[in-house]
Amino acid sequence: MGLARAWSVALFGVDGVPVEIEADVGAGTVKTQLLGLPDAALHESKDRVRAAIRNSAHDWPSQRVTLGLSPAALPKGGAGYDLALASVVLAAAGTIPADRLATTVLLGELALDGRLRAVRGVLPSLLAARRSGLLQAVVPVESLAEASLVEGLAIHGATTLTEVVTWLRGDDTALTPAPPPECPALPPSADLADVVGQPEARWALEVAAAGAHHLLLSGPPGTGKTMLAQRLSGLLPPLTTPEALEVTAIHSVAGLLSTEAPLVNAPPFIALHHSASVAALVGGGTGLAKPGSASKAHRGVLFLDEACEFSRVGLDALRTALEEGEVRLARQAGTVRYPARFQLVLATNTCPCAPPKEIDCTCTPRDRRRYLTKLSGPLLDRVDLRVRMRPLTAMNGAEVSSPEPTEVVRHRVLKARTRAATRWSSHGEPWLTNAEVPGPALRREFALPRQTTALLDRALSTGALTGRGADRCIRVAWTLADLAEAPQPTPAHVAAALEFRERRP
Repeated sequence: MGLARAWSVALFGVDGVPVEIEADVGAGTVKTQLLGLPDAALHESKDRVRAAIRNSAHDWPSQRVTLGLSPAALPKGGAGYDLALASVVLAAAGTIPADRLATTVLLGELALDGRLRAVRGVLPSLLAARRSGLLQAVVPVESLAEASLVEGLAIHGATTLTEVVTWLRGDDTALTPAPPPECPALPPSADLADVVGQPEARWALEVAAAGAHHLLLSGPPGTGKTMLAQRLSGLLPPLTTPEALEVTAIHSVAGLLSTEAPLVNAPPFIALHHSASVAALVGGGTGLAKPGSASKAHRGVLFLDEACEFSRVGLDALRTALEEGEVRLARQAGTVRYPARFQLVLATNTCPCAPPKEIDCTCTPRDRRRYLTKLSGPLLDRVDLRVRMRPLTAMNGAEVSSPEPTEVVRHRVLKARTRAATRWSSHGEPWLTNAEVPGPALRREFALPRQTTALLDRALSTGALTGRGADRCIRVAWTLADLAEAPQPTPAHVAAALEFRERRP
């Protein structure tokens, strides 16, 4: 009877690839064949689409139906192709005109009665469709708020297949137009003033926020390690529009977005239980790997409480992400890349028994060594700031003045970040924080005087510091200089940065 084409999108990580869906209805044995490397969920779409068309008062072709998804060598999965498959079959059968299908991307899962259900990854799919030159998009009504974040596409929302068919026949009032995008208010954050005492840890938290450095908090239980970690995201600046779209795309693929707050405009805070698997930390799964907590915390904070209770394999799996800012996951169906530029915050006790006072510890030296070696040397080498928490009994009444609230500290953090971003951009570099600056650039374009780095040279010569550790010390020294509004780090700043690294759990 005919041939028709429609468009949908396949997702590889947070990257979308436009998929051309073709339907051929013609003579031959009555059969429906789906080509193009579909997975099990997509292969079942034939039956879902047939039932949805029939229950929407339309006829399924009584001839051979061949459906092809191109590029044919690209693995495809999920139920998000249902709406495009149904539309292209009806167009090939002559039930609806095919004019609008040529410039429209169709996303959504069909129920058996023709209702349209939301799918994951609408935002990255529409971004890919816009890059490929498509002009319109039809998505489930539940996904309209998320879809409205994409500019340059005419977005329409549908609740049933019947509405889509009516729109494809030329009725522009059949679908719901996308609302104007809204920037949700920033969620409230816990106040730093709630943390009693701990001046060293509070200062380390400010330095970590100002330079996007990784942080290790160790000490007895109940001293405020978790409270401090939970307040770090409140010190960070709101996400810029490109950063917010990047983070929102990851959360969309992971299925974490809500219709009330479709845009993630605040740095995310992700906390994991110590029983989490490697797949939960960095991503995994069958077929194409799904994002893990490291990617969900992109541009935010990943907090691992009781870090020494995590498996060593899981902790070491974070090392590449800490260094490169992305996670690469290879599976049989292909290799995907997920952004993972987060701030890692580790919190741990100093031994398994974790008494309020170390003098009361009942652990043997072997038990303590086995416990602390979960944090491997290469992992700790990537942690810029290490802080030992004070016991509560040692700091009662230690602070004469009331602790500073989050708003005051955030103001200093924003000023320091602005100084850093201005400095790097003035040299034509894209870095926004000191933690992003590569080591070679620190040693060549932004080299410090020898007298400033004398302590680092001595530590390197004695083997107390690795080359990576020296680079990280310089980054922290730049952050300390930015907080002090100094033009460049002084020997005192370098000494303070080195002291942060010398503290072990």
